[in-house]
Amino acid sequence: MKGLSFFRTIQAKLIIIYVLLILIAMQLIGVYFVSSMKNSLTDNFTKDLKARAEMLSILTADKFGSEAGTADEETAVESLRGMVNNLYISGAEIQVLDASGKIITTSVPSQNDYVGQRNTQTVVSRALQGISDNEEYIIADDNVRKKVVAKPVLSGDKVVGAIYIAADMKDLYATISRINSVFLSGLLLALALTAVLGVILAHTITHPIKEMTRHATAVAEGRYNRKMPVFGNDEIGQLSQAFNYMTGRLRDALSQNEEEKEKLASILANMSDGVVATDESGGVILMNTRAAHMLGSEGPLPEGAPLDELLGLDHEQSGSLAQGNAQSAMLHLSPMGGEDPNIVRVTFTPIHRREGGGIAGTIAVLQDVTEQENLEESRREFVANVSHELRTPLTTIKSYAEALDDGALEDPQLAVRFVGVIRNETERMIRLVTDLLHLSRLDSKESSLRIQQTDISEMLEDVADRFSFQIRQKRIHISTRVREDVASAWLDRDQIDQVLGNLVSNALKYTPEGGMIQLEALKNEEGMLAISVRDSGIGIPKKDIERIFERFYRVDKARSRNMGGTGLGLSIAREIVKAHGGSISLQSELNEGSLVTFTLPLKQEGGSAS
Repeated sequence: MKGLSFFRTIQAKLIIIYVLLILIAMQLIGVYFVSSMKNSLTDNFTKDLKARAEMLSILTADKFGSEAGTADEETAVESLRGMVNNLYISGAEIQVLDASGKIITTSVPSQNDYVGQRNTQTVVSRALQGISDNEEYIIADDNVRKKVVAKPVLSGDKVVGAIYIAADMKDLYATISRINSVFLSGLLLALALTAVLGVILAHTITHPIKEMTRHATAVAEGRYNRKMPVFGNDEIGQLSQAFNYMTGRLRDALSQNEEEKEKLASILANMSDGVVATDESGGVILMNTRAAHMLGSEGPLPEGAPLDELLGLDHEQSGSLAQGNAQSAMLHLSPMGGEDPNIVRVTFTPIHRREGGGIAGTIAVLQDVTEQENLEESRREFVANVSHELRTPLTTIKSYAEALDDGALEDPQLAVRFVGVIRNETERMIRLVTDLLHLSRLDSKESSLRIQQTDISEMLEDVADRFSFQIRQKRIHISTRVREDVASAWLDRDQIDQVLGNLVSNALKYTPEGGMIQLEALKNEEGMLAISVRDSGIGIPKKDIERIFERFYRVDKARSRNMGGTGLGLSIAREIVKAHGGSISLQSELNEGSLVTFTLPLKQEGGSAS
């Protein structure tokens, strides 16, 4: 397998192609060279034979012409035999034929038996017919290739005989074979050198490619600090420089991309709004922590969870979302921890493809508007309560004023009573407006605190003395208790007096005759001053405790209004305590009494603070 994989490499392919090119070129050159050499040697050999045959034809013609009729036949044959023997051709047989084609003499002694016999070969027949260009190849009985040449012997214009030469071509083909051997040796040597040069050439090409492959693999694995060595200024060197430049740009781009991803992840993680992204099929692919909290998802979100099911959209909203027409929706979602459902505004923004149209996904932004809706509800309720609180005394004043105008003024007793009612309702309106202005100043931070060192025990005693008349009327027992470690504190005496007054006033209103009210001041575990007002009154239902500090909130609206309360006392107390940097809380059991506790810092710098 390793050998097969080598042949699939560029290096092996380059070597094979290079060697094959050289081999094909050498083969073409060799075939042309050997063929040309063979043709040249054969032509030269044939020309030499023809020249010798031509010369012997001339000499023989002279012999035939000079001795004819003057000497006997034996003398003529001997003369021709001597001439043939003197004209020696290696490996060749020379025959002299008469006009009838009979062999007169031969240069091969072993062929003397054929003397007197006719030579019937085609070339001989052609020569005896006076054709001078006669030649052919023959293969003898011993498988030796021979070249046969025949020339006519002319005496004047008359053919008197023929010269027949059959030359052995063994030496010629031996020469050609040696030439082939030399050429084959040169071819093998050239192929070997070509293979070596091909390896070197392929190495110069494939080595940079291998280096580039290793560096590309390293870059793919995230190692961008490695640089490709530049081996020269050729195309491969330029490719190496371009690769290094590309790696640098890729490193910078990925670094910038990672920074952007970290920024985006940080932004998504710290957004106050939830963000959910979906793909084109509506499956969730991204959800930040805030969105998971809003949707109540404690574990990892299942991949591809449908957004409409996750948000609990109805059929119409799901259809609009799928078509990319959904814009926003108000939903009630339960967050993690089993808390009460929150009011969430979901805004849908479709992501359109740049090419071809269509929707590639949707971005859903979840905004928790529970507080805004609650504030809006509180504002509406506040306006309604203020309107109601003002309308009731104004209606009463108007009714009694009309009664006085209609004649009740003439009755002194009735007029005095009606005027008293008008005065009481007016005072009630003044208290309401005063409390509203006080709350407004506290909300806008316009009410400045005159911080001074205050004796806690003296402050609590003054509050108890202020309500002594009402306490005696209802025969309520009131007590104050101050721990030694909180003898004094830095606070606004007038503001805290108002807080204590509101709390004691409420305790007196809702504590039956013979009840108990206890004022206590101590240092809590957090090192702050804790002042509590405990009563044995009717208490507050649990469902109302969370809203008891809201403005105009009353547990028993009709009874509270009849007692002259505006519903703002506890709200004012909470704002004053918050302005001091403390907190206020209430604990109560129905028909068992209530405990209101507020905390204040013990140590503050003297002077005025806003």
